[in-house]
Amino acid sequence: MSDNILKRFDNYLAVDGPAALVVREQLVPVEGADAVFFPATYAASEDKTFKGGYNINGFSDGTNVVLVDSIGSQSNRIEPLFKLDDYAGLVPQIIIKAGEKEINLLDAGHRAGDAIVRCSSLQAELQAAFKALLKGDAGSLARIAPTSLVFGVWDSRDTQAKAPRLLSSTIRAYDVKQLTRSAQYWAGGSADPVTVYDDERVLGPIKDEKDKKERSTSGFTHVPATATHGGVIAGEKGIRRDATLALSALRLLSSVNEVETKKLRRYILGLALVAFTKLPGGYLRQGTILVKKEDGEHLFQEVSADGNRTNVAVTHADALEYARVATRAFWAGVDLKDEEKSTLGGWKGKAVDFEPSVARDDLAGKAAAKAAKAAKKGKKGPGTEAASDSETFAEATLSA
Repeated sequence: MSDNILKRFDNYLAVDGPAALVVREQLVPVEGADAVFFPATYAASEDKTFKGGYNINGFSDGTNVVLVDSIGSQSNRIEPLFKLDDYAGLVPQIIIKAGEKEINLLDAGHRAGDAIVRCSSLQAELQAAFKALLKGDAGSLARIAPTSLVFGVWDSRDTQAKAPRLLSSTIRAYDVKQLTRSAQYWAGGSADPVTVYDDERVLGPIKDEKDKKERSTSGFTHVPATATHGGVIAGEKGIRRDATLALSALRLLSSVNEVETKKLRRYILGLALVAFTKLPGGYLRQGTILVKKEDGEHLFQEVSADGNRTNVAVTHADALEYARVATRAFWAGVDLKDEEKSTLGGWKGKAVDFEPSVARDDLAGKAAAKAAKAAKKGKKGPGTEAASDSETFAEATLSA
């Protein structure tokens, strides 16, 4: 029975299998199709060509598209799914302890390439896994941080190893009308602008703009906020989520031999299908809860290399059942103690400590590299004097 389940999606792993699975679905604010919602806002570009705010692209025909939630943001929303009880046994649970804080690797923004795990007691093991990935073996990384192979990872600060993003999801809204909003904060918490803080006998007269700003920051004077981002209303084309599971990229993953490669690909496919078929929770940010449009378009298709599209129906229950069987098969034969095994037979994971000394060495190493590069160009780079003393430089950098 389990063998049949394990072979259920082998057509996705075949050389001539589909290029990708795609989902396209229309969303709507919980308040209704004509309700105001709030896209993500972004900082201004360094050259100020983008002044900051909503990422809206306008076209010559008068239409526009606004980015509601980016690929990176969607990935960071979906990945923590694997911390929940029904899914936690599918992947190792790596907890990094930094002082009084505990961070699950599934919450780290750069996944296995994040500084929080690179500068932990897991450093050597993780570095070895990335080096193996560079040589074409993704198996070691899959046994530490398998979701890094699902959502993509780049060890940009060390080995430069990369794994492509298999699952991507983006939300955009079309032909939007942009609104602004204004607000007035009364320091006294009342609609009456006259408060106790206006009495010069309490705090004294406002001396200058700096004093006024400091009082405002501390809540001792009125704070007007005018013409700020007020959300958008979508046009007739509405809001749409587009998601892709790149099966052609999945088939590039390999391990030490053909048997282990098949186990690896089935395992990662199972995790990807679980994430791909899980209905998003809806909440994006304050003022933006998006749900499926009841009578809207909803497509789930296999797309072949020749462009042929076939409607499919892979349920979340099917994906979860497959993932559980694929997890057991992938971890079978791995020498684990009973207390290390998850309910599915895989490694439970472990708690590791963030190592400040490793972080200092990491900082010092970057400084030394910059100094050497500057010296090669005949320049004296910043921190050159301290670069020879890694501890001194690191302490200075951290304290700054």
